This record gives sequence, C-alpha cells and structure tokens, in this order.
Amino acid sequence: MNKRQVGAAYEALAADYLCRQGYEIIERNFHCRSGEIDLIAREGEYLCFVEVKYRRGEAYGFPSEAVTYSKQQKIIRAARYYLMKHGYGMDTPCRFDVVALCGEAITLYRNAFGE
Repeated sequence: MNKRQVGAAYEALAADYLCRQGYEIIERNFHCRSGEIDLIAREGEYLCFVEVKYRRGEAYGFPSEAVTYSKQQKIIRAARYYLMKHGYGMDTPCRFDVVALCGEAITLYRNAFGE
C-alpha cells in the first residue's frame, strides 16, 4: 500500500473508533485551499474537527507530536472555511480533537488545541 492508502485505512479505523465513542461522522477528508481536515464529526453539542495521526511505533515519536503548531493553524483555517461554507453561525460550539494511532493503541485527545 502507498502512503495515501495507508492513511485512508487508519482514518477509517479512527472513524470507527470515534463512532464507538459516540461521535457521528459528518465528513471525511475535507479539502480547501487553506488545508485539509481528516474527519469532521459531531459529539453532543460540539462540531469536532479531527486530525488523525499514525505511527508504527514510538521510534519516531508519538503520533500526537506530529500535530505541530503550523499544522494546527492550517486545520483552524480550514475549519473556519468549513463553518462559513456550510452556514454555521459564530455561536457553533467547536473543538479540535486528535486521534493518535501508535501500533495497536488508539488515543483520543479531546480539545487537543484551539485558536
């Protein structure tokens, strides 16, 4: 499998995991000029923009460490565009979550970063 296929497989795993945690997946792989959001989901009142990161093991660091400040800013810009494009109001409760897959372990970081 190439990198894109591997990424898609782990995003599907993350989506399944989130569904088991009570999330409702709204969209996968939202792209715009500002960036990309792996998963967009709803959990309770929150609209969640989810970044999925995978590492085979910890040799290259934890997956969550790959969500750098620069990456966070791209996700935030893409989320703003998504909200505008889909007519969400400024009062829509949103948050940014990260799903980290490391080997067989899955860790969910709710509200991992913000504006």
